[in-house]
Amino acid sequence: MEDVYVARQPIFDKHKNIYAYELLFRDGTANHVPDIDGDVATTTLLANTFFTIGMDTLSAGRKSFINFTQNLLEKKVPLLLPKATTVIEILEDVNPSPVLMDACAQMAACGYTLALDDFVCLPHLEPLIALVHIIKFDFRHTPKAAIDGYLKQLSRTDVCLLAEKVETHEEFESAQEMGFDLFQGYFFCRPEIIQGREIQGFQLNLMMIMAQINSNSFSCDELEDLISRDIGISYKLFKYLNSAFFGRVSKVSSVKQALVFLGEKETRRFVSLIAMSRLAEGKPSELILSACIRGKFCELMGTDAHEQTTPSEMFTLGMFSLIDAVIDQPMDKILDELPLSSQIKRALIESKGRLAGYIELVRSYESGKWDRVSRLAEALKLNGKTLPSLYLQACKWTDVAAKAS
Repeated sequence: MEDVYVARQPIFDKHKNIYAYELLFRDGTANHVPDIDGDVATTTLLANTFFTIGMDTLSAGRKSFINFTQNLLEKKVPLLLPKATTVIEILEDVNPSPVLMDACAQMAACGYTLALDDFVCLPHLEPLIALVHIIKFDFRHTPKAAIDGYLKQLSRTDVCLLAEKVETHEEFESAQEMGFDLFQGYFFCRPEIIQGREIQGFQLNLMMIMAQINSNSFSCDELEDLISRDIGISYKLFKYLNSAFFGRVSKVSSVKQALVFLGEKETRRFVSLIAMSRLAEGKPSELILSACIRGKFCELMGTDAHEQTTPSEMFTLGMFSLIDAVIDQPMDKILDELPLSSQIKRALIESKGRLAGYIELVRSYESGKWDRVSRLAEALKLNGKTLPSLYLQACKWTDVAAKAS
């Protein structure tokens, strides 16, 4: 069960709060999207997420949407999973046979949530439509007129509507107006640029802190002084270090102690997360988490590839790849005022240079574009087999640090 790629894609409610994650799978032995049996894909995913990886690492206690084939549904495999956090996603090509309908009815009666993927309103699906709790529409590839027609037919049913592949704020607002309840896609990673809006002084100050503490010229003494002068950062740092994650017997109570125990590098990362959290107030929490996962993922990949760029700069590269969505300003305008390396600026503004490959790889991994992930990993001389574990390390680090921040 080794070398299996699993990523997660967020699903939001109307208030942009996380409702669930859909888990995306790839068999890591192939250099393309796997042409393998759907049963194998799902069972491998389950084995790795529930038994090897641990569901908490990927879903952070949220619900998990998981695809099930007709065969696995008829065998009632989903009944092995926790009903409180599992959403059984029924693929669009299922045949609602009596055996499948009986299995789905039993799972629904047991308290499981059922979702129908890539909905098309066909007569033979009507019995299934009456049974499921969530219906998913491909918002980008289904014409709006067709969606409107389907929604009218569904208006008499008590079903939750989910729009997937929502990639812009305009699409999110349009889906809301049409009556959708849940939204899946990366619209939250895009800036909502308003002409005439300026970068505020406190925003620039926080970004300067993030850029400076991850630069090679920023000393350990300066880091200690910065933390000591900010009671909010100090409190959150102590909370982080004294959490159950570290399992310390004696408590950390001074900044110097924290630096010794955690190390200068990790202390810098944590302070960056706190600064990002302040910077992103009012934004979806998933935006902060995504920025931090990107930062840690880029850092770990850079180390794995023996990248000449320092781990601190690689962390900054990943975290700042979403700074335009956090500030709602063009990337070039933001980075023009920050003391970042020319390599980082070129990658984030122009999508050029070697470092741009890391950002593209991260985006592809997030979206489950596994064929592109493989090509980019090869170009960057990354060991493709390590990517899943690096991604999971980044998720785990972010989850623990975010709870403390």
